[in-house]
Amino acid sequence: MCQRGKSHTRASDSPPLPVTRAPVDRPARVELRLSTRGGAIELLRLPALLYGLIVRGRGALYRRRILPSYAVDAPVISVGNLSAGGTGKTPTTVWLVRALQRRGLVPAIVSRGYRSADHGDAAGPNDEARMLASLLPEVPHVQDRDRVDAARRALDMGADVVVADDGFQHRRLARDLDIVLVDALRPWGLPRPPGEPHAPPVRALIPRGLMREPLSALRRADVVVITRADRVEQGALAALRRTLSEAAPGVPIATAVHAPVGVRALRADGGSESRPVASLRGLEVDLLSGIGNPEAFEASARATGAIVVRHRAFPDHHPFTAADLEGLGAERPVLTTAKDAARLEGRDGGDLPPRMLVLDVEVELIDGVRHVEDALDRLPAAAAAARRGAIHEGLHG
Repeated sequence: MCQRGKSHTRASDSPPLPVTRAPVDRPARVELRLSTRGGAIELLRLPALLYGLIVRGRGALYRRRILPSYAVDAPVISVGNLSAGGTGKTPTTVWLVRALQRRGLVPAIVSRGYRSADHGDAAGPNDEARMLASLLPEVPHVQDRDRVDAARRALDMGADVVVADDGFQHRRLARDLDIVLVDALRPWGLPRPPGEPHAPPVRALIPRGLMREPLSALRRADVVVITRADRVEQGALAALRRTLSEAAPGVPIATAVHAPVGVRALRADGGSESRPVASLRGLEVDLLSGIGNPEAFEASARATGAIVVRHRAFPDHHPFTAADLEGLGAERPVLTTAKDAARLEGRDGGDLPPRMLVLDVEVELIDGVRHVEDALDRLPAAAAAARRGAIHEGLHG
């Protein structure tokens, strides 16, 4: 959701492109196995049924207030999704924080901190936290499994609005606005079955699929944003909108794209050099990723005009080792995501492949901007913001 007037290459300027056409060096990702139909994999529907009963029961306990939700002394905005995997939460969080700052608010980010220092990773904050710190260095980010406590700590740091990254299922923290993202390429978390480009993807709860909640949970949302809307055909996008509208009648739907906005060349000394997106046009590259949706990254790379030769894809949040990087960069430049770069930049520069490039993207809302902007304008004022306003009025009184 880029600001208007900013010069960049829009992903929406190109027609939808096929994804994952390049050979993939590491195809053994769990979602590829789950995307198939028939055979022993269908036995997972039994534990998925049990999981669904637990999810629905937990939801009923929150609706009846048997399980409590705790409010904090500031509005809370959740950016979340229904499925495990990448839907664009981090770049959407960046846009949202900047939109709040334009309104004169002081936002902070809270998140669970998956694979952060608090959960056994000696490297410190996780990749998403490091990426957010580089893009929003002035914004506090508190990572804690107890997001109620994290939100309170964020307010103690001077924030007057809290953005909960990946907070839709964390109902213990009361929120004033729920923004739920649905990836047009993988609306239910899984890719299409291998070798069946026109077959519908499997839509199932964990562990048979990647859905954390049933589709009916979208009724709790205030706004649904379909991300990567330019990566699918218009007919498929219209069908997805109908499915979402039927599942959550009356909930407004917006659409967004992931727009490439820059390229960085990583240096062995830990620094980087900025380059225009146009520098990728016609360039043969190998891709390196450890994210939830590698096909989407490949689509973004192709949208820049880069020629993707191979794609070495690892599971989400993968901690890269020297063996993982072996051989990369010898023949062609290596292109990776900003999220993966946050992990790679912490390594010894000698381990990095030569000619290592990073593709930076921003989320841009292309339809339904008013739904999101109006929701932000309706947020209640935090106590801290009200005090600042009173002081401001007093100075001018």
